[in-house]
Amino acid sequence: MKRLIVLLVLIVCGQTQLTDAAGRNTTVTWHGHAAFEIITPNGTTLLIDPWLNNPLNPLVKDKQDPVERLARADYILVTHGHFDHVGDTVAIAKRTGARLVANFELGTNLAKLQGFPKDQMGFDTLMNPGGEISLANGEVIVAMTPAVHSSGMGNPMANEQSPELVYGGNPGGFVIKVKGGPTIYHSGDTAYFKDMEVIGEQYEPDLALLNIGGHFGMEPRMAARAAASVRAKVSVGHHYGTFPVLTQDTTQFSDALKKRKLGFRQMTPGSSIVFNGTKLKPAQP
Repeated sequence: MKRLIVLLVLIVCGQTQLTDAAGRNTTVTWHGHAAFEIITPNGTTLLIDPWLNNPLNPLVKDKQDPVERLARADYILVTHGHFDHVGDTVAIAKRTGARLVANFELGTNLAKLQGFPKDQMGFDTLMNPGGEISLANGEVIVAMTPAVHSSGMGNPMANEQSPELVYGGNPGGFVIKVKGGPTIYHSGDTAYFKDMEVIGEQYEPDLALLNIGGHFGMEPRMAARAAASVRAKVSVGHHYGTFPVLTQDTTQFSDALKKRKLGFRQMTPGSSIVFNGTKLKPAQP
């Protein structure tokens, strides 16, 4: 009888530990280009630069509407005003009620010119590089970091635009700190800059999502230098393979990280990685 009781206790404790472990999971999904989805342990969903209708997204390849397939979005984080980063922001906001996290000018012009719901942004979410805000009752802290890039709102591939180009504020990146979970740095689209070292000193991210495509921003070897500067434990490359001028893949990036003895994780559009607390789970075969 005593053995049976002990066995039952061990089973219950084991189930509790498994439940607790699952409850600490943070999932990061890459939707192609610079678009990432972060789901926190409490289920809060953040979308970063949500151009979900990019040609790399497997849902697009299957002729499905990725915005309609989106289960939930609580916050949309936009690093700058270029069309391939603003993407489906307005459509997602109207469908889900998500609030906008972006620089002040970009938020203003998204509402004025593209119809982003004004009641889904405000002083609680609009910010500029150097600031931090608290989201989801303190579960998530977001810091906006600098970026060396441009931020005009417009699409060079569009036949007609009115107005042709609109000021989108200063470009940026984001550091997302999840309570009980990882710290994640998303570079946006940027060149390498020396002050990335300050990001490393301040945040030491568990995961860095770094643009590697070159042409408009960092090429792979400079992105590896950025990973070292921000002191990332693991890095993932993005912003490549979408346009003819971004024909890069992750080979040079992973090789450059290896030379620096830095962590790398390969992702493909539609794939996810999972953190249990701050620990990255092994890649699934």
